Amino acid sequence: MLNSLNRRNIGIFAHIDAGKTTTTEQMLFKGGQIRSLGSVDTGTAQTDWLEVEKECGISVLAATTELIWRDTFINIVDTPGHVDFLSEVERSLRVMDGAILIISAVEGVQPQTEVIWHALRKLSIPTLIYINKLDRIGADPYRVIENIHAELSKSAIPIQNIQGIEDSFEGVSFWDGQEQVLEQPLIDQIIEVVSEHDDFILNQYLEGQLISEQLKEKLSLLSKGAEVFPILFGASNKGIGIQELMDAMIDYLPHPEGSQDAPLSGVVFKIDRDNKLGRLAYVRLYHGRIQNRDSIYNVTQGVEEKVSQIRKIQGHKSEDLGELHAGDIAALSGLSHVKVGDILGSDEGVPVHPHMAVPLLTVKVEWEQEEEYPAVVKALQELSDEDPLLDLQWHQEDRELHIKVMGKIQLEILASIIKSRFQLNVEFGQPSVIYKETPKQIGEGLIRYTMPKPCWAVLRFKIEPGERGSGVTYHSIVRKEDLLERYQNEVSRRIPEALEQGLYGWNVVDLKITLIEGEHHVVHTHPLDFAVATPMGIMNGLDQTGTKLLEPMLNFRISVPEQFAGKILHDLSQMRATFDSPNQQEDRMVVEGIIPLSTSMEYSIELASLTKGKGTITTYFQGYEECPEGVLATRERRGINPLDQSKYILSVRKALS
Repeated sequence: MLNSLNRRNIGIFAHIDAGKTTTTEQMLFKGGQIRSLGSVDTGTAQTDWLEVEKECGISVLAATTELIWRDTFINIVDTPGHVDFLSEVERSLRVMDGAILIISAVEGVQPQTEVIWHALRKLSIPTLIYINKLDRIGADPYRVIENIHAELSKSAIPIQNIQGIEDSFEGVSFWDGQEQVLEQPLIDQIIEVVSEHDDFILNQYLEGQLISEQLKEKLSLLSKGAEVFPILFGASNKGIGIQELMDAMIDYLPHPEGSQDAPLSGVVFKIDRDNKLGRLAYVRLYHGRIQNRDSIYNVTQGVEEKVSQIRKIQGHKSEDLGELHAGDIAALSGLSHVKVGDILGSDEGVPVHPHMAVPLLTVKVEWEQEEEYPAVVKALQELSDEDPLLDLQWHQEDRELHIKVMGKIQLEILASIIKSRFQLNVEFGQPSVIYKETPKQIGEGLIRYTMPKPCWAVLRFKIEPGERGSGVTYHSIVRKEDLLERYQNEVSRRIPEALEQGLYGWNVVDLKITLIEGEHHVVHTHPLDFAVATPMGIMNGLDQTGTKLLEPMLNFRISVPEQFAGKILHDLSQMRATFDSPNQQEDRMVVEGIIPLSTSMEYSIELASLTKGKGTITTYFQGYEECPEGVLATRERRGINPLDQSKYILSVRKALS
């Protein structure tokens, strides 16, 4: 039976084009998993097996693969680098015991790098930093290290000597801890970082008694504890530094914890489809074991289902394992109800779900033939199971479908996937920015739903603005003697639905709702009266408080030749951006700041045209902020507005009859 000490679960993360897939391909080759190297550019990479990935040359889905190195089984998850597919990265982070963060030696730390880094730190995932592309013109690893210390962590420390740079880059010297192969200044840096966590190491060094093996052992422990972060170097496209990186994965990243004898505990982090096996649920098991034909309980869905097969997937290839042990990752077939994020068995040992990806655009789905409507609905429901952030909105009365996305690249990929998998041609309407609403001030909402009989539900809510990003909090101070518990539970269940459409038609967020008065009638109250009354009471309260619009804001970084500086700064002012003083880097201007999504959606195209491709802009989500006076965005309301109480009651009661 495999010992958990001989296993690693490692995610490969990076900003787009830093070399994740190429690095993974080289690892598979070095580990003997593949006989010849594939290429991202030619569409032959092992982990880019979807047709759309081969065509576009980018990773769209997180791909799992396994290799053996130094008698250790290593599950590797190669994640997408484009910001539009951040949800795939988010789901992969949850199931990793260790990570490799790849940074280009030319571009250095980029916005997506920072987003991933902060998520890794939030989850305390031990991380190796791999500076790639040292053979490229413009590579400057020492500048990148300074960049890492300034933007990521001062506890990141190089553990290799670099032999040459750019055209003369030959490789790295790997420190095995047995002999002094590192230059003394680098040893001094390692001692300095390690001694911040261990006085014994510093004392041994000062007394001249510190041995190299002792230092490496302590560095390994600190790295596995996510307290320090070793930096390695290479040129993945040439296979330079790959073997040393794989050794570091064994030496500096931890093995999975968990007991096979404990009760079952696992999480579904990816859903896929197989022509023969149907729905496949990729599961990271934290405790217990699963065998073919086992029945397992899905805590999230509240159902029990039988596993038909347990398979290891390698691109288009797979094999039946028969059994899945604690600490391992595999795909389960037979679970027809399962969705991404579902907990199996219990949540014991399952990490929290990191929330990085926020869809900022909504689009209407359009199709060619009217009779294709049911098939399009089914296809999008399947895709929403695989990516819950699509948040499919199915308006049956209008026969309309709307989804939420991260950006326009994601729409192109979705259209391609729907075409290849479901043989359906779909198009998307013009993307609209997703705004939100929040109360302007404190107020109360009152509803006395007592006519037409039989009905009786009286509710009074206190509504207060919350801090930005606080979401929605709800509680009741009404005594159960005045309003039965089952009715109070119905009110609580209906609050999210009541907040889906505010005064301007957008979701209402960042508020505190308190039920301060409630009343039922022993004869006239219908079980669903409070389901009807809650939206009317909440909307009455929002009408009293008023709401203000919130818009999504992006952090941005623009780099352009200095002759375009004046024009760019003018454009940024026109787009309502706020930014720091520009930095001069050789013959280029770099400016960073915050900009509204609504004004900058097309700016990457304008920038490329203006600078003839020499200007770049990178962005990532910063948060929602209040719209300035004069900016108004409304969304058409679906259904009857609860503020029109008579019409709303008639509409709902017709549905209840």
